[in-house]
Amino acid sequence: MTTLIYWFRNDLRLIDNPALLEACHRADRLLPVYIHLPQAQAASVFGFPREGSHRKGFLRESLDDLRAQLRALGSDLLEYAGEPADVFVQLAQVTRADAIYCERIEAPEEIRQSHQILARGISLQEFWQSSMLSPESLPFAAQDMPDMFTQFRKKVEYAGLKFSPPVMAPSQIPALPEFAEIPPIRGSDEVKNSTLKFLGGERSALEHLKQYLARRLPDTYKETRNQLIGQDYSSKFSPWLALGCVSARTIVAQLDAYEQAHGANDGTYWLWFELLWRDYFRFLHFKYGTQLYRVAGLSETPVSKGSAQHFESWRTGSTGKSLVDAGMRELLKTGYLSNRMRQIVASYWIYDLQGDWRLGAAWFESQLIDYDVYSNQGNWLYLAGLGTDPRGGRRFNIAKQEQDHDPLGEYQRLWL
Repeated sequence: MTTLIYWFRNDLRLIDNPALLEACHRADRLLPVYIHLPQAQAASVFGFPREGSHRKGFLRESLDDLRAQLRALGSDLLEYAGEPADVFVQLAQVTRADAIYCERIEAPEEIRQSHQILARGISLQEFWQSSMLSPESLPFAAQDMPDMFTQFRKKVEYAGLKFSPPVMAPSQIPALPEFAEIPPIRGSDEVKNSTLKFLGGERSALEHLKQYLARRLPDTYKETRNQLIGQDYSSKFSPWLALGCVSARTIVAQLDAYEQAHGANDGTYWLWFELLWRDYFRFLHFKYGTQLYRVAGLSETPVSKGSAQHFESWRTGSTGKSLVDAGMRELLKTGYLSNRMRQIVASYWIYDLQGDWRLGAAWFESQLIDYDVYSNQGNWLYLAGLGTDPRGGRRFNIAKQEQDHDPLGEYQRLWL
């Protein structure tokens, strides 16, 4: 009898979860678990929590939804807190599990977790499943991909690639193993989501996707995506994508069906285009790995440190630059910020306040409900001119941005 542990990481879903599907096929008994990591609960090296209340609340809702779905299939979700290797040593002993199955995450902390598990003599099977395109489908080896996004995109399009087909949810989940349980943490004691815009979980993600397509919102996406106020100017898929409540492949498969029914247009292409950026930042990790986490990124350029006073004024939205302050207060209040405002406030921190890009990236990690390690690192490196783009950083003219995107001051009045 084969007993497996399934470790949910950033893949809190049943649909299009190849690792879970494979585990269900191979196991006679299966124990689904989620581990709350110590570093997520601790303060960052900069002194503030790495996981703020908005993301904690969204995670809580997502885990509760996943547990409900698993229970409906006769299984369950057990939550633990601690270093994964320590938790799995105990679980492997009491369940006599043969292996752990999980998503592969190609970022330094997650790679270290996997190495620690293997070092304890536990079999670990990892599956890459967070991108729209599979690395195997690329017209080049991932470690040899073009540095420039435009060249990456052109090669993908020339090869006729659009997305890798999603897989179905498992029709049944193997029964739980019988064991003297390590007491799990109580999920219901966690903080609740303080934002009203998003409800965590796979079922909410699929419902959001359904209504987004039904209302024909992809048709106007390219024209509205840089707006600053409202729910419908952008897709708002990112919170669910960040925790894997829905996969990029599921989204694009439904977008492809939408195009078959209603025709392709600039909006549908641009949604795919933005998801390709998301893939690009992921695949860069196969090529550069920990180099992306150096102080100077991929360059040798000295990094400005800024001042604690400047950071505090930026963080709290009290710099005196009203557009920037409005954005930072929206981030504090909701855990969300439009893509346009993310670029504006990041540029102001890096160039106007001469701040350390890593401190800005860490603050986004703490506050964003849709924090994603690949995209967050990639975007901050890109703006700071420390990534793969040879053109250098992107400094925004704040006055021009205000005139272009908030000429009547509506956004500023809303948050100030």
